[in-house]
Amino acid sequence: MKRILIVNVNWLGDVLFSTAVIRGLREKFPGAHIACMVVPRCREILDSNPRLNEIIIYDERGEHRGLLGTLRFIYRLSTKNFDTAILLHRSFTRALILFLAGIPLRIGYRTPKRTWLLTDALRPPAQLLLHRVDYYLNAAAPLGIDLANRQYEFFVSGRNRKKALALLEHEGIRHSDLLAALNPGGNWEPKRWPKEKFARLADELAGQLGVKVVITGSQRDAGLADGIASLAGKRPVNLCGRTTLKELACVFERANLVIANDSGPMHIGVAMGATTIALFGPTSPDITGPIGKGRFAVLHKSKGCEIPCYDTSCADYRCMEAITVEDVMKSARELLGF
Repeated sequence: MKRILIVNVNWLGDVLFSTAVIRGLREKFPGAHIACMVVPRCREILDSNPRLNEIIIYDERGEHRGLLGTLRFIYRLSTKNFDTAILLHRSFTRALILFLAGIPLRIGYRTPKRTWLLTDALRPPAQLLLHRVDYYLNAAAPLGIDLANRQYEFFVSGRNRKKALALLEHEGIRHSDLLAALNPGGNWEPKRWPKEKFARLADELAGQLGVKVVITGSQRDAGLADGIASLAGKRPVNLCGRTTLKELACVFERANLVIANDSGPMHIGVAMGATTIALFGPTSPDITGPIGKGRFAVLHKSKGCEIPCYDTSCADYRCMEAITVEDVMKSARELLGF
């Protein structure tokens, strides 16, 4: 039986993108043992994925930190007898770990420092605006997987749904209510639509369309959500920090509309088939835009800046400021059928 290890990346959205690779490998090798190596904070993206046999946690900042921790991890990996590894991560350290663990076939994109550690060192794609889903699928192309099925996946349980719906009911949201979930967070500030605009949007959704509004996100987004709620005339429900990622996905699945910045939660909504409006500023929809079978809209306006822009210290915000509340409301009306 073939034993395949996928060495994953470190961001929620990118790990979600990698599920297209996981599906492709399972379809190509239905009897294989397929494992995924991932950092602790991204584990929940892959939990309950029926296409995986095993999730291996690589805690580079905790248990596996330093030389001794890394050596212990290498030894553990060597006992699992993987015959194939696919590196979606461009890390030199991860390539060295696979080399020292004695995995015979090691596939990944070449870099100046780690090419010698790979048995199949792939030339990075020449296309500058290649979507990350395709970038990861191409890394597994030597194994003959289907590159055309690009949809990513997120799996939840009936228990997750029950808890999410109970939380909404506790907040007075009935099954018959129109519901919008606003996810204002983002892993860096310039990717975030201004909180003042989210507050005004919440008021207009409630006042013009009769929609009940919840604000979603992690615990670290709770302050941002409180700021939005305090600016809104009709205070939306703050769910930040009150759900797991799985329960958040179920809130999105229940919602009639999800509105989010370019972020992991936005892609979770798309993966769940939620009707979604994705707000883009410095990042490129061509690279990290939503992919799926559900209904979604992307709002993105160029303001003369080079896109994508990864200047996390930028205080200009003109790319996000360019998206108006009227733009979002127009899209919301179209998607909701008003």
